[in-house]
Amino acid sequence: MNIQSNSQKNRQLPLLLVLVFSLFTACMTADMVNPVLPLIANDFAASEAQAGWVVTGVMLVIAIGVPIYGRISDFFSLRRLYPLALLLFAAGSLVCAAAPTLLVLVLGRMLQGAGSAAIPVLSVIIVSRVLPSGSRGAALGILAGSIGIGTAVGPIFGGLVGQLLGWPALFWITLVLLLALVPCAVCVLPGGRPGTATGKDRRFDLLGGIVFGLAAGLFLIGVTQGQAEGFGSLSSLGSLAGASLMTVAFVWRIFTAEHPFFPPALLANKGYMAAVLAGFFTMFAYVASLVYVPLLIIEVSGLSPGAAGLVLLPGAAAVAALSPAAGRLSDRIGAKLPVTAGLSVMGISLLFMSTFAAGSSPLLASFGMLGLGFGVALTNSPANNAAASTLENEQLGAGLGIFQGALFLGAGTGASIIGAFLAARKEAGQDPLNPFYVLDAAPYSDAFLAIAAAVIIALVFSTGLQSGKQKNSRETSR
Repeated sequence: MNIQSNSQKNRQLPLLLVLVFSLFTACMTADMVNPVLPLIANDFAASEAQAGWVVTGVMLVIAIGVPIYGRISDFFSLRRLYPLALLLFAAGSLVCAAAPTLLVLVLGRMLQGAGSAAIPVLSVIIVSRVLPSGSRGAALGILAGSIGIGTAVGPIFGGLVGQLLGWPALFWITLVLLLALVPCAVCVLPGGRPGTATGKDRRFDLLGGIVFGLAAGLFLIGVTQGQAEGFGSLSSLGSLAGASLMTVAFVWRIFTAEHPFFPPALLANKGYMAAVLAGFFTMFAYVASLVYVPLLIIEVSGLSPGAAGLVLLPGAAAVAALSPAAGRLSDRIGAKLPVTAGLSVMGISLLFMSTFAAGSSPLLASFGMLGLGFGVALTNSPANNAAASTLENEQLGAGLGIFQGALFLGAGTGASIIGAFLAARKEAGQDPLNPFYVLDAAPYSDAFLAIAAAVIIALVFSTGLQSGKQKNSRETSR
């Protein structure tokens, strides 16, 4: 028994290493261009809003692509799908590195997104299919740690390399990393055709996928345009109206299609829906903090982008160090208690930043990010584990795809909504909403207070998670 267990662990280690480095590269690449947007705008004689599509374009494609990859993983071998996504990601990096115009750069970033969208959801699906429940949480925690490191390292890496070697060097480095990962992925990924359905049950709902993509895409465009031009602008209102229409169409499709893109049974799965909604608002808060804490340090404290990025490192270190332990804990006691504790720590940390860190020493902001990272570590991998544990085998691809897509939608929504709120508070010039705030950066204090409100919403939804260690039918049927 011990020999077999050690053999399984030896086979799992190379697989986890490939997944970890793939996730790290994907998350780092998504965020590395933020500090060099002024350089990109200057090179192409573009406006700030035009250069912003280098970020918006990739987030848009990722938010749409994640659920679609999750669904099609039920139809194609992961050993083929994962390396193909890495190659697509690498092709996008090549286009970006050699881009002669801003339009080509944006298209290259969208091609990157079309490949990188597969990595988070397929990584979670691979772990959920290959590992038993008792060891799944620890592996998901390791994946969450790599995401936290990649997200925090991205701006620092982008700022340093961009200033020293120029922004195209960022994409050349990414290209080399991805090309090295492709053969490794082919060697270690599990083969075979996943899922249990055959014949007619394996038909893919292409129309449902298209409608979902339109709903998610128009929603993100609407909130992005709302940040740039105001939520009363025609582009924002039109996009949000289109997203609402497509959402209604998607719900109709769920209940009328013979084999819908999203199984309607998941809507009645209270534990799963609680994990999805809690995850959405958790990422809303976390990514908004990652965006606006460095901006606070640059604008108010007058530090460089590189120095501002260092403020994020304690939080990233907390996510990396604590996520595996949080995952193991959720294997033993269930997800509800760790998620509730993590969200509580996130809320306290944001209230601390709203009251004491906005406009004060960058060390206080760094301390607040440490607490935020601690809370995210307790929340993220247990929430992933909770979502996976509620799903039947035939629901795994679609369910985890929607769950991971909700995380990216939350990330994009949070950055845009809080950005628009921050701009409005700067323009209003009113007293701070936090009655305990006494410093001179009231708009940022208000922004962190608004982010804390999103955490409270996540905390409310987390009450729907099931208590205690949970088993699903994938294990009980073995």
